[in-house]
Amino acid sequence: MDKPIIPPGRVKLLDVARVAGVSTSTVSRVLSQPDLVAEATREAVMNAVAETGYRMNHAARNLRMQRTGCVVALVPNLGNPFFAKILDGMGRELAAAGYDLLVSDTQDGDGRHVSLHRFLDRSRADGIILTDGLVPQAGLETPDSPPVITACEWIEGAKLPRVMLDNREGGRMAVAHLRELGHRHIAVIGGPPDNVLHKARLAGAEEAAGDRPLTVFRGDFTLQAGAAAAQAWMALPVSERPTAIFAFSDEMACAFTARLQRAGMQVPRDVSIVGFDDIEMASHLAPALTTIRQPKRELGMQAARVILRRIEGREVAPMTLLRPLLMLRETTAPVNR
Repeated sequence: MDKPIIPPGRVKLLDVARVAGVSTSTVSRVLSQPDLVAEATREAVMNAVAETGYRMNHAARNLRMQRTGCVVALVPNLGNPFFAKILDGMGRELAAAGYDLLVSDTQDGDGRHVSLHRFLDRSRADGIILTDGLVPQAGLETPDSPPVITACEWIEGAKLPRVMLDNREGGRMAVAHLRELGHRHIAVIGGPPDNVLHKARLAGAEEAAGDRPLTVFRGDFTLQAGAAAAQAWMALPVSERPTAIFAFSDEMACAFTARLQRAGMQVPRDVSIVGFDDIEMASHLAPALTTIRQPKRELGMQAARVILRRIEGREVAPMTLLRPLLMLRETTAPVNR
């Protein structure tokens, strides 16, 4: 069957529907609420949109519905490479629904939390995706503020929808892997003690360790913390050094490994290391880092879907939980002492 010829610059919703072989209401639903449409239908409509060159008049829609057309993602430290794929997933999903993604930092240059009041205004954003679990809770759940959800991190005690990894299970998997390799003296490089990710990962690690206490090196998820932990590890008598390290972020694991290598030591000959997150560089290191993978792009997409439902006034699940995955590479080996 021949497809209709559409004059350039005059593409309408009906034209997209004809090319896709669906109704105009289905096209409208795909463009406004894609999660309600079957994947095959959604793909057919989006292919028709691309083929016809249809452009939705988002400005008119937003004016009609008294919306800004923007969702704001608030992250703690824009320089952290961990957030790149999460933000990419958010952006893709929001763009498909006709929304722009704006990104801002929850901290100033000195690491202090900034006021979020300027974002909690419906004239600035239709929704907020918050990825920092340490921001003040005050003002996040007022009738005048746009819908707010949390992603990655969460705020203890806040009744905000969460999109998150099962961090406790990730911590359990990391230490269980090291125990299976025969390691009994295991250390962790943690995060800030009041951070929810630190608490969840530590709980999982302790569960897998059983009656074997874990040595804890203080950290904050940064390269500097990983290097400092390496210095502390090397300062211990050889007989007292943990034979395996579980770092609560890949950045700390990478810095720990690099500092040991500069001192003439080898991983995993001298110590096994497991990271957390599976950032882009993890598989390109030498040795490649064994780590716990977060499905970061999927997490971002799920967060975008949840905030879109909240913007539309629909009910959402209190928690969307994603599963971690152990990525076995080259930084872990059976204990040799």
